[in-house]
Formats: sequence, structure tokens, C-alpha cells
Amino acid sequence: MIVAVDSYTPDSGSADFFIEHYALNLHYRMSSGHLKAVATLNVRLLRAVRQISLDISGLHVGKVSVESKANKNFKQSPTKLTVKLGEELAAGSTFELEIHYSGTPRPRSSRWGTVGWEELNDGVVVAAQPTGAPTWFPCNDLPRYKSTFEISLTTERSYSVAATGELMSTSEKSGLATWNFRQNIPTPTYLASIQIGRYRQREEELSGVTVHTFFPPANQSKITSDLSKLEDMLSFFNETFGEYPFQSYTVVVTADELEIPLEAQGMAIFGANHLNGTNPEERLVAHELAHQWFGNSVGIAQWSDIWLNEGFACYAEWLWSEKAGGITTQGMAESHHVLLRQLDQDLLLADPGPDLMFDDRVYKRGALTLHALRRAVGDKTFFAIVKKWVADHAHALGTTEDFIELCQKSTSENLGPLFERWLFQKALPALN
Repeated sequence: MIVAVDSYTPDSGSADFFIEHYALNLHYRMSSGHLKAVATLNVRLLRAVRQISLDISGLHVGKVSVESKANKNFKQSPTKLTVKLGEELAAGSTFELEIHYSGTPRPRSSRWGTVGWEELNDGVVVAAQPTGAPTWFPCNDLPRYKSTFEISLTTERSYSVAATGELMSTSEKSGLATWNFRQNIPTPTYLASIQIGRYRQREEELSGVTVHTFFPPANQSKITSDLSKLEDMLSFFNETFGEYPFQSYTVVVTADELEIPLEAQGMAIFGANHLNGTNPEERLVAHELAHQWFGNSVGIAQWSDIWLNEGFACYAEWLWSEKAGGITTQGMAESHHVLLRQLDQDLLLADPGPDLMFDDRVYKRGALTLHALRRAVGDKTFFAIVKKWVADHAHALGTTEDFIELCQKSTSENLGPLFERWLFQKALPALN
């Protein structure tokens, strides 16, 4: 019997093993939507097992090798690839697993809508959070597991590619282009990404950070205008949260409209409707940028702690609003508190449940929790807590319990009642 590792995504992932490194060699034809790929995985067992099961959805596995030896003892279901290892291997054992697979990647249905690899009108977008990664590569799909990545993508040379990691090289042959990326900073599967489109690219240095922007050529002036505050945001967040945690930052603006912006490791993806030159969504730019600290560098071990990602990113919006001369954080807190009071009081922030984990109340109540903490301990202590949280858990994981412990150690104030009200009770507390 398979025991769920994360109750929010009970059909995803395994506690039996950890994948230290993914090397993905992808050949994707935009003209047909067909993918032919080889995934080479460096596996380390966490338990003694005779077989391992990986997440994969909508793709066909044709061949498997273990330590370069063909392994025909595998079977595939609609969502899993199970590979028998022969004899039982001890915890701590390591081996290389090579998987040849192919098919037409499609988003998968989930309780949060469709997630994963999705074709645009003339391109591809990957929206993997929380369970979309298996639509384009076999993986152990849990947020607690962070791995390094190499991604090589070959497609028609008229397209540009943005992917997780730093671009190491490109080459062209017979009308095709190959883009090679490497991400040495540990990354969870849901934050690994591929974006393909007929994009123009721009590289610039903003506040000490190399920023790569991919955008449709026709929208260049709109994009330039709507991203004009990005340098100031980077400077402010660097000062407030600590140094930007990745080697570079990539912004992709698709030619298509998207329901919501998307985050990935070192990357943000916006639709044409978000950055349109006439009604810029500045708060969304701030939100997705803030995720590079909260959610991407400081990750979560389980989905029930999603408020740590979204609450911090939402509060960063409010901080930026005040910094830019807009509504103050107190004003933001007051207005959103009024709105939340009018909604159902059935959400437990520390454990919202899978159906509500992306509910807007998680975002706003998470931000209000941080504001209440700030009011209780004062600005000096609060921002010291934020910086220490980011520094202590950089490129690692943090839990609600970890955050509470850090806060309590940082002040003589008894914060237990505050966190009890905001995190562990459903009723919305008063805004003091």
C-alpha cells in the first residue's frame, strides 16, 4: 500500500527516494506538438526498497536503464512509472536511472484546474504548480525535494526558449536550435519550467541582477513601460529581504492572455493581459518577484504551509505600494480586512486543505498575519525576522513551526496568542 507523503496531493511523490539531479534532453517539434525525450536521474534511496515509482502523466515510456543496463522490469500506469530494481537495495544506495519517453504533452486535470505543459497559440507555457511537472518529465513530484537540473531543449530555430537555470550554450543545425540550461541551485519539480515562443530577448543589469526579458516583438514598448519599476523593486526587495537569491531573473511575457501570472525558479511568466501598456499590473510584478525569496529560495516542505509563500508575496505587494507612494501597508491591511470579514470564516490558514490552498483568503490573511506580527514586535524586529528567515532557509525549506520559533526567539513578547488567532483559528481576528 502506498502511503501519501503529502495529504494535499496524495497521488504524487514517494518517500522512498530522492532525485539529486535531473538531466532532461528534450526534442520538441512545435509544428506537431510531439516530444521525444531522455531523462537521466541520479537517484538516492531513502529506504530499503526493491522498486521505485515515479510520477509521469500523458507520456509513453519506451525504454528504461539502470546504471546503463537495460531494465525491462518496468510498468506504466496513467500517472506512475514503476521500475523494479531486482534485489532489495539499502537506504543510502545511489544509482543512475535513464528513461526514454515520448508523446504529445498536455496539461493534466486536477482539483485546481488544468496544470502542466500547455500549448499557446504559437508557443508553450508550463504552469506546474502543484502537480503539473509529470506532464513533461518523470519525477518525484513533491515540494520537499529540491534537485539540481540540466535541461536541453531542441526545437525549431524560429522560436526562443526560456528554462530553469542559466543558459550555458546554444547551437543550430538543420533548421533546429538547441538551448542548454543548468540550474545548480536546488529546485523543486513544480518550479522547473520551459517557456517557448517567438520572442525577442533583452538582457540588462538591474540593481546588480542580470534580468532576461522575453516578449513578443510587437509588444516591446508596452513591456518596457510596464516593467519600468522592476529595477526599483529589485533594489527595495534586496534591501528589505536580503540579496536576490539567484544568479539571474527571467521575465517572460506571452503573446496570449493568461488567467494568472506564473512563477518558476528564477522566473516569472505574465500574459499579454497583465502587461498591456495601458493598465499595468504593478502589484503582480512585485508579487512574482517576491516569490524568488519566498517560495523559491525559501521553500515549503508540505503544501499545507502555502501561506508562507503567498502571504509573504502578498505582503511584499503592500510594502512596495507604500514604497512607491501608493496606499500604505496599514491602508492595505485595513481595506483587505474589511473584505475578508465579509467572506466565509471557514479557512484555517496553517492548514487550509487542498481545495482552499490557492484561495485568495490564504494570500490576504497570510499578509494580514505578517502585518499583525509587525505591529506586535515593531518594524526593527519584524524586518530583522524577515531577513533572518530568508538567510537561515536560503535554498532550503521552512515550516510554519520554524517561522513561529524564529519569531518567538527574536522578541520578549509572547507571540503564542497572536499566532493562535491568525494561523490556528478560523475566525478572522480583529486588526489591532
